[in-house]
Amino acid sequence: MFEGFSQEALEFLLGIRHNNNKEWFEPRKAIYTEKIYEPMKAFGEELFAPFSDIDGMMYKVGRIYRDENFAPYLHYRDTMWIYVRYDAWYWSKTPTLYFELSPEGAEFGFRISKPEAAVMERFRSQLSEDSKPFLDMISELEEKYGLTVGGDEYKRKKPCPEPKLEPYFIKKGFSVYAKVSDPDELFSRKVAEHTAEVFKAVQPVNDYFHEIVEIEELAKAIEKEGKLQAQQEPEINMVKAPDVEFMW
Repeated sequence: MFEGFSQEALEFLLGIRHNNNKEWFEPRKAIYTEKIYEPMKAFGEELFAPFSDIDGMMYKVGRIYRDENFAPYLHYRDTMWIYVRYDAWYWSKTPTLYFELSPEGAEFGFRISKPEAAVMERFRSQLSEDSKPFLDMISELEEKYGLTVGGDEYKRKKPCPEPKLEPYFIKKGFSVYAKVSDPDELFSRKVAEHTAEVFKAVQPVNDYFHEIVEIEELAKAIEKEGKLQAQQEPEINMVKAPDVEFMW
């Protein structure tokens, strides 16, 4: 059962940030396993439990070893994470419930970090047609749960029909999250209870974006199928009219 993190865990992540090499990591590998990986694994199982009956939902607990596509001098991560989301090939394009632990503390909530441009275009179109359901969700998350809206923004503003929608029309990624640095919470069951509460609260936003992504994927599939059918249709050879003008 997850019982919270420890000061030793945060100090280890800070240490790996400043000493990102095998020589520093290997003698301290047991600290990583005992103080970070095992607690994160237990926490991930606990966070996923309320979503385990939802078809297509899965979770993943990150490991400290970086992927091969990272720079070779960055061997290890200094931020550990848990993702709960619908299964997808590209996780960064997928609506996600997340928890991240860093030397500064914890951040958790919802995000879709790098959605396809067409997904955000469809999001803006949906807001233009009926913004109330989305705005009501965000208002409750900000006022009742104290969450913060974030996400990368376009350098140039998008045409927006209403001033109240401008904060969302400028987003090319979207998140809504809480941050915790208080040791009293981080080092106890309180962080588990808080994260579970936030996950439940932001699940409607996750479903909102998941539906948009699904609609966009369906639209792409239909368009692709139409192109394939057009390529397979037999050519009809039309009889060419004679170039000679007839005298009647």
